[in-house]
Amino acid sequence: MGAKYYVTTPLYYVNAKPHVGHAYTNVIADCMARYQRLRGADVFFMTGTDEHGEKIKKAAHQHQQEVKPYVDSVVEHFTALWEMLDIGYDFFIRTTDQFHQHAVQEVIRRLDRNGDIYKASYRAFYCVPCESFWTEPQIKETEGRCPDCRRDLQEFEEENYFFRLSKYEPWLKSQLREHPDWIRPQVRYNEVRGFLENNPLEDLCISRPRSRVSWGVEFPLDPEYVVYVWFDALLNYISGAGYLTDPDRFGRVWPADVHFMAKDILRHHAVFWPVMLRALGLPQPKVIFAHGWWKFEGEKMSKSRGNIIDPRQIIPQLGGGREDESSSGVDALRYFLLREVPIGMDGNYSWRAIVNRMNSDLANDLGNLVYRTINMTEKYAQGLVSGISSPLPESFAGVFATVKSEYPRLMDQGDFSNALAQVFEFVRLMNKYVEERKPWELNKAGRTDELGVFLYHLLEGIRVVAVYLSPFIPGTARTIFRQIGIDSSLLARQGALEHADWHADGSFHVHKETPLFPRIDVD
Repeated sequence: MGAKYYVTTPLYYVNAKPHVGHAYTNVIADCMARYQRLRGADVFFMTGTDEHGEKIKKAAHQHQQEVKPYVDSVVEHFTALWEMLDIGYDFFIRTTDQFHQHAVQEVIRRLDRNGDIYKASYRAFYCVPCESFWTEPQIKETEGRCPDCRRDLQEFEEENYFFRLSKYEPWLKSQLREHPDWIRPQVRYNEVRGFLENNPLEDLCISRPRSRVSWGVEFPLDPEYVVYVWFDALLNYISGAGYLTDPDRFGRVWPADVHFMAKDILRHHAVFWPVMLRALGLPQPKVIFAHGWWKFEGEKMSKSRGNIIDPRQIIPQLGGGREDESSSGVDALRYFLLREVPIGMDGNYSWRAIVNRMNSDLANDLGNLVYRTINMTEKYAQGLVSGISSPLPESFAGVFATVKSEYPRLMDQGDFSNALAQVFEFVRLMNKYVEERKPWELNKAGRTDELGVFLYHLLEGIRVVAVYLSPFIPGTARTIFRQIGIDSSLLARQGALEHADWHADGSFHVHKETPLFPRIDVD
């Protein structure tokens, strides 16, 4: 086994069905997990759902259901979408899992024994949609509205239990100074440091009275309270990795190598969560990566704005109604999300943008290369070619060397967009190679050996490209391997990145299928 690699998504809140924003985070995490497996890592990839809080109880009652059956039904929408999107997670955690609830309660007991929890009267402002507490100074600039979502807040004063967050402020500031790559991208690191400089840490309220919130983990120090939903949810990263239940696995997996999340929940992950771990005496995650939002017509997608994009509606349209629409439609969406913008920036979704990207990169460049190469191999060589010591063509050398060196560097940084750009430089080079060598003329002149070498160069290049693309568009990579006569299970093997080397003595027995991606009329 190679070195471990633990990657997580946030837990998705189940008060509504998933949308393309949820899909984006899971596609990012899945791409990283697949890449790490390619390079030989022993990957543990976890995702899941956040199932407590008053919002969920209200949503269940609006659907005229009891809370747990309602939650179960919404979770099925998430797991079905992850299956559709070819998300290869290793573990799915739910905050209603008994082992997780027991872990939450034990953490609170341990923190209490350490003197980090106390009870006090509390006056604050609460945002129900964000499940966030705010103090009066924090909402001054937003005129009493939530600083995150700008919705109205509920003012209340009550007794609650608190976690001594402020005690760890000096440590957190030191941690940030000493680890400038800990929070990525740089703009988010700067944001967290700025927040800490301008907002002295207040102790964190970690309970809600049952009279206000009844759907949650019972607070272990007082049955009249439940655990604050964010304190509950953040602990999934250790409970799902085996904290308290599987010490061997936890010792192997923790700390997380990367937490992926959207930028609007960065404060919870870069302030609350590190301090919680510090108080428990546990190592910090290696990277906290906050990606941008997908916007529709300039606004963040959200249920309240009514601008949600459902991936389950997009995918069949991208598949063009073909029998293989599942693979082509899924991978067209995955490719768009990973290629269109660097993951630290906001992206603007539109049907025109996704179709243009699909037509130009996937149908015209990649799809055309694969289809016509296999077609020529069947036409000119009866579908079978061998390398016979065919080294890398001189015209491929520069771009191939750049891809080989840049791809792992960019992928390790999470720069998926530029990693794809490098791979597609090679794809376009091979298309240019066809136009320059004019295989139809080689065939007409009877230059059979030269034509065989030419076809081998293209097929070997396509094989290498499929390896590089497998973390991004896994279904398409498997289809390419099948069409060029190679066992696609190689792509799922740990350490398969070694297959991206050029093989001068291989052979290909091809079988032409329909083009990988249909061209779609944008109008």
